[in-house]
Amino acid sequence: MDPLTAIGIVAFSVIAGLVGALFGLGGGVIIIPALTLVFGVPMHLAIGASLIAVIASSTGSATHYVERGLSNIRLAMVLEVATTLGAVVGALIAVFLNQALLAAAFGIVLVYAAYYMIRRSEEACVCPPQPCGPLDLSCSYQDNADGKQVDYGVKSLSKGMAASAGAGGISGLLGVGGGIIKVPVMNLWMGVPMRAACATSNFMIGVTALAGAIVHYSYGDVMPVLAGIVAIGVFAGASLGTRISDKVCGPNLKKAFAVVLALVAVLMFLQAAGVV
Repeated sequence: MDPLTAIGIVAFSVIAGLVGALFGLGGGVIIIPALTLVFGVPMHLAIGASLIAVIASSTGSATHYVERGLSNIRLAMVLEVATTLGAVVGALIAVFLNQALLAAAFGIVLVYAAYYMIRRSEEACVCPPQPCGPLDLSCSYQDNADGKQVDYGVKSLSKGMAASAGAGGISGLLGVGGGIIKVPVMNLWMGVPMRAACATSNFMIGVTALAGAIVHYSYGDVMPVLAGIVAIGVFAGASLGTRISDKVCGPNLKKAFAVVLALVAVLMFLQAAGVV
């Protein structure tokens, strides 16, 4: 790999890490299009590198969010069981599956999520701070952007578990990171504030991506040099993204996330149509 190409990949990776840390996505939604469309990397190698990038993004951001109390550790541990199983299954299927129909279906889901995230206010989504089911997963954090203490509960755990399994499958299949599904699910279905949903997703996605990366590595889809370059850039971007997130209030973060969902949906439709 020549030095200019490596520098270009690092630059895109920094942007991917920053966006991934802000929204709990892991950065795969930027890494895969950049590697395949700009640098001509084969899709299977781009997915392998993206999964490594998601691990780096989680490593670069999760510590900060945990120290700040933004990540709901108990909720993450419960959802991660379903997500990891889904990631392993998705990665195994990805080795053999034609992904056009999957990309189209994924795009429809993202459009639906983006629409409801814009339509519903942050206050309407947040669950009251009391047990909303058999497990008490309620949590609280200090929002530095507006100086308020935020207390919330967690509802619809069974729906969240099912959606997390699907998010893991998407991560393993497309390498984009399950956060693209988990963040809207936690916010819209489970009543978790947007900032906490993004932070909790960042805590989870590293484990999810690791499960998928092991499968892809066993099939030779992880190129060490490429994955290492991507990981360096993503880690740096994720570390920067955590500091920017402290200055963004929840409603604005939610609107920005909806825009990201819509852009990724367009990309998925283009992929399904064979344009990408």
